[in-house]
Amino acid sequence: MLKQLRPLFPYLKRYRVGLFWGTLSVLLTNGIWILFPQVIRAAVNDIEHISTHGGSIRHSLVIYSAALVAIALGKGIFQFLTRWIVIGVSRDIEFDLRNDLFAHLEKLSYSYYQRTRTGDIMAKATNDLNAVRMLLGPAIMYSANTIVYTAGALAFMIKMSPRLTLLTFLPLPVASIVVQYFGSRIHERFEKIQAQFSDISARAQENFSGARIVRAFAQEDSEIRLFEKDNQEYIARSLRLVRLMGMLWPTLEVMLGVAVVLVLWLGGRQVIEGHMSPGAFVAYLTYMVQLTWPIIALGWVINIFQRGTASMGRINQILTEKPEILDSPHAYELANTRIAGDIEFRGLSFKYPDGSTVLHDINLKIPEGTSLAIVGPTGSGKSTLVSLIPRIYDAPCGAILLDRRPLEDYPLANLRYNIGFVPQETFLFSDTIRENIAFGVENATDEQVREAAQGASIAQDIESFPESYNTIVGERGITLSGGQKQRTAIARALLRNPRILILDDALSSVDTYTEERILDHLKKVMEGRTTIFISHRVSTVRNADQIAVLSGGRIVELGKHEELLLLNGYYAELYNKQLLEEELETV
Repeated sequence: MLKQLRPLFPYLKRYRVGLFWGTLSVLLTNGIWILFPQVIRAAVNDIEHISTHGGSIRHSLVIYSAALVAIALGKGIFQFLTRWIVIGVSRDIEFDLRNDLFAHLEKLSYSYYQRTRTGDIMAKATNDLNAVRMLLGPAIMYSANTIVYTAGALAFMIKMSPRLTLLTFLPLPVASIVVQYFGSRIHERFEKIQAQFSDISARAQENFSGARIVRAFAQEDSEIRLFEKDNQEYIARSLRLVRLMGMLWPTLEVMLGVAVVLVLWLGGRQVIEGHMSPGAFVAYLTYMVQLTWPIIALGWVINIFQRGTASMGRINQILTEKPEILDSPHAYELANTRIAGDIEFRGLSFKYPDGSTVLHDINLKIPEGTSLAIVGPTGSGKSTLVSLIPRIYDAPCGAILLDRRPLEDYPLANLRYNIGFVPQETFLFSDTIRENIAFGVENATDEQVREAAQGASIAQDIESFPESYNTIVGERGITLSGGQKQRTAIARALLRNPRILILDDALSSVDTYTEERILDHLKKVMEGRTTIFISHRVSTVRNADQIAVLSGGRIVELGKHEELLLLNGYYAELYNKQLLEEELETV
């Protein structure tokens, strides 16, 4: 258990001042409340004495009543402070933990998101985080109250009657065994519940993101049935936990009831025999009654504690995940170095983590300020090759040089800031078009955003929208067409004014006419910067300084447009095929 909770120790240390005042409030709350039965004891004994020997009962009742009211008032004040401080600290830790979790997720490598479902991450960042907050707040508070009050009450009870206290607390070892038994099973069952909740979150997230696909294939009813099945399993697992909790609380209450019966039976006999005063007996019984809630709360605390530890274990799975791509120890030396854009691949071979080899012995130079086009059949490794430049994946050490220095020598932040990357799968945020274009450039002016939009040939489309640049594009840019999304992504890359521009099949969703317009704009943009673009269209790549043909992870052809046509290989075949298609379209 402590191993799972160890990641919380730095947070608890951070708020140690608040926890100190919370602990003090707990001590004062219970220190005041523990005197309540003692006042009752003195009152009962005093009234008995007055009844026997004479005196003013009214005066005594006023004094004892005032004392009880003062105790209740003091307890109420410090109990409020306990809740305010401890629950407040738990909220602060929840805030910090959520921020740290998000920051850590932002640093994890792309491969982590390839093997982890979004629903799993969302479940841990919401449901599990809330369970941890309950552990840090109510569980700590009620545990502290129970421990402090039970210890204090036990001291007074032993002083009043050691023999009665010993007999009364005989069921405690049994209660300890019961608590341990139920606690371990609660932990196991709650882990299963949270795992099922992750499945539900993942299915819901995938259905919301893929709503158009679900409708296009008329799978609404099928998905509803699958979701209902997952939901029923979640309910079944939750009910198994509820049944377990339903057994724990009554068990603890029965043990408490047995203890009260023993007090009434044995304590009553001691009073009759004169071994215990009536006041002491009433006070003793009051302590037993006041211990009812702490003992009952113990079962609730165990539930929260087991839920919290299980959830912290799941959150810690993310926090202990290490980024696969990190800055080298001496990367800071190039933190402010200007990147020119000279790229060289030297004998590059690359395997994915699963062991599949994608690229074989790539040797290629892309001088600063020149353009390289990459073509090739599907699965030939084109996207993988360009993804190695911004270190989305890590190439073998020394296999890629940037400005004649190994790529890994550059800090990731500096490297990626100088690269404008438009991936194959366009992603837009659920925000305005302006904010999507300005993403990654702080304090971008409206004029700069418009210039980037014009460079990507999307300005005219944006200005035709009712809200212009303030148009909300919806989740993943759902309100835009495929071509509009791609051009918006290109504008986002252009706004950064990068030294290296990478377009991974970024014109696949636009028509030939729009493509020509974008390429005309890009000619100006490409001047003085290194540009790499992947395309399946010869019309897109024909004017590049170099054209590389990839097949089976190897460069099989390399040269200019005219040179490759003379080779009469893959490129020439692709050119002739597309030329024929254009002629047929004309006809």
